[in-house]
Amino acid sequence: EVLFMQLDLASLRSVRAFASAFLRQEPHLHLLINNAGVSAGGTTEDGFSLPFQVNHLGHFLLTQLLLERLQSCAPSRVVIVASSAHRAGRLRLDALGRPPPGPLSTFQDYCDSKLANVLHARELATRLQGTQVTCYAVHPGFVNTELFRHAPLWLKPLFLPLVWLFFCDAAEGAQTSLHCATHDGLERFSGRYFADCRLQEPRPPARDDRLALALWEASERLVGL
Repeated sequence: EVLFMQLDLASLRSVRAFASAFLRQEPHLHLLINNAGVSAGGTTEDGFSLPFQVNHLGHFLLTQLLLERLQSCAPSRVVIVASSAHRAGRLRLDALGRPPPGPLSTFQDYCDSKLANVLHARELATRLQGTQVTCYAVHPGFVNTELFRHAPLWLKPLFLPLVWLFFCDAAEGAQTSLHCATHDGLERFSGRYFADCRLQEPRPPARDDRLALALWEASERLVGL
């Protein structure tokens, strides 16, 4: 049975309302897949850049609000959909949640949020050791979804044919997330990064434990935890 519930990651108020409603209605939670993502620019009602809040801060808050239920239902898993775009990420902890400067601000903001996804999984795994809750960061591949619907009009005639020719469809793009959600024996890889249903090494900044901790503490402050 599939139940749909309202959740807007661009609103921390909505995230809190969703978590409260879910915890009242559902006694069990064994799997959380943080899959939503946007590549558009703009600012949320909370004053953060849209990509960084939807792709990281909203998921960070949601995971924290549901964590006690995941632990009480262990063994359970958290899958955080990141991207190989984390390779171009550069987190500015003193300006976290604000759009980066420069002509490619929106693209850089997206990449920064994907680096935050990989680091979130890494620090979450550290904090969950011994709880039977494990977590994984995932690169789904280049997937033909509506992620690029906000691309500039002049770019779409050039870009969209490439998407249709070379990107995989949504079902194929879901395979690595499903692998990390369901495959037996992955517990020892908690906090690691997967692509093509295989363990991969992310770029060095995504393996920086000090940066992961600093991001965690900054994210807690920004979402009011």
